[in-house]
Amino acid sequence: MEERSAAVTMHGSPLTLVGKELNIGDPAPDVELLDNALNAVKLSSFQGKVCVISSVPSLDTPVCDLETRRFNEAAGKLGSDVVILTVSMDLPFAQKRWCGAAGVERVITLSDHRDASFGYAFGALIKELRLLARSIFVLDRSGIIQYIQNVKELSVEPDYDAVIKAVQKIV
Repeated sequence: MEERSAAVTMHGSPLTLVGKELNIGDPAPDVELLDNALNAVKLSSFQGKVCVISSVPSLDTPVCDLETRRFNEAAGKLGSDVVILTVSMDLPFAQKRWCGAAGVERVITLSDHRDASFGYAFGALIKELRLLARSIFVLDRSGIIQYIQNVKELSVEPDYDAVIKAVQKIV
């Protein structure tokens, strides 16, 4: 399995990412995740829409909380042709609880806790923590990656404006 040492940091401490590093133009791996009701969901089920995938370490942390709330607000402005997914290693029950408490209704939360298939396939699994790195992938309607943003420091928010611009180019 491919590893990238010091690919990200947490409060300045280097961490290793496991899995294949993806590039713009690659087809998004068709992994299976769990929704809040424990149903299996394949990424390919979102083909036909522009898909923003926001991977985060845990919704129960301040930056991930803020990021998902910001994308929830953006989802209402981007139209019905765009779907925003937040993927984490949080259990589906925890994701459901968090969404209810945060009032997040437009972002779909999906869990990778079972086998880390997303983490490995998207090169976003943090080896030392078994959490996902903070990354954004924008897929076109055919499931091809058109934009990638890997946030180097886990405690920093992504560049939201760059993500929205990438989505608007496709829509």
